[in-house]
Amino acid sequence: MTPETTRLLTPRRLLMASVVVAIVTIALKTTAWLITDSVGLLSDAMESLVNLASAVFGLVMVTIAARPADDDHPYGHHKAEYFSSGFEGILIIAAALGIFWAAGHRLLDPQPIQQVGWGLALSVLSSALNGLLAWVMFRAAREHRSIALEADAKHLVTDVWTSAGVVLGLGLVHVSGWLWLDPVVAMAVAANILKEGFHLIWRSSQGLMDEALEPDVLATIQATLAAFESQPGEAAIIRFDHLSSRKAGQRRFVDLHMHMPAAWSLGRAAAVRASVEQALMSAVPGLRTTIQLLPSDVEAYVDEPGDAT
Repeated sequence: MTPETTRLLTPRRLLMASVVVAIVTIALKTTAWLITDSVGLLSDAMESLVNLASAVFGLVMVTIAARPADDDHPYGHHKAEYFSSGFEGILIIAAALGIFWAAGHRLLDPQPIQQVGWGLALSVLSSALNGLLAWVMFRAAREHRSIALEADAKHLVTDVWTSAGVVLGLGLVHVSGWLWLDPVVAMAVAANILKEGFHLIWRSSQGLMDEALEPDVLATIQATLAAFESQPGEAAIIRFDHLSSRKAGQRRFVDLHMHMPAAWSLGRAAAVRASVEQALMSAVPGLRTTIQLLPSDVEAYVDEPGDAT
């Protein structure tokens, strides 16, 4: 994406678009279900209702996450996005259980399917809308590092696969006349989205528990620090240790110790620290760095076993 496109496709705007698309797809899929009486299409429509609730909740959480830090939340509100992801996972699981319930009844009492052609056409159209929006949201989620966008995009992709399975099932029912295929396909769809729901809840829980930064980001940080440690002259005696990291929505945080000669003035040490902070923030967008200054002959012990008591 170009910088201008990234600026325009903000998480808030894309989630607003997701709300609109969800309303449209609900109308299309509900119509398809009413004219065909297919429990598979009913399951598809139920998932679109979840899409709408998830997009609305995600929009609220992204709005909260964008608020600046205040006295009660000095580190900002970025973790609000994880609530969106977890809530979406819970709704997906609820939808899957509802689909299992409806499909189980239809499996025991198969019903003929009407006007298959129109039902398939409406389902394919709604899938195309969801697929296009998911593609845009995935790209924007990487640019903005937004878990709320990523969660909504994954849900939309799940919806696309759901629709594809339903379309396949309806086609097989129409060709073979095996009415039991319709609820069986619905159950397969439910199993697929159930797995996605648990995955989203897991991702959300890891974010709320201060998960460390990604391995590739940590490697970039280590390489940036190594460049300062390997500089010729007096700077070669600088070293870093006790590095820890965490993620909070779009924000990334890293804490570390910088050891330098005890004879250095505070002004000199602060100037070098500022250079390190600037290099880290340039290498990793969105990074917030806290560096504690220590003399070279002083060691700090962090999280010793006795500290937990």
